[in-house]
Amino acid sequence: MGIVNIEEELHDQIRKASTVSYRSINAQAAFWIRIGMLCEMNPTLGFNEIVARELRAAGVGTEGPVPHGLKVAS
Repeated sequence: MGIVNIEEELHDQIRKASTVSYRSINAQAAFWIRIGMLCEMNPTLGFNEIVARELRAAGVGTEGPVPHGLKVAS
């Protein structure tokens, strides 16, 4: 694990986002870095497509009940 220097404003945004997403500040930063990397490697895919692909790769299925109003990616 290394140390990454980031701007104070970006750190503040990570802190705020981590509160909303129930992640630690480090986990939120890692999530954004990973999604950004995947977006750069797959420029034709949208965010939702990338997340759905990652969930499928992790073995998270779409079977079972879906909360009212939510759409399940196919």
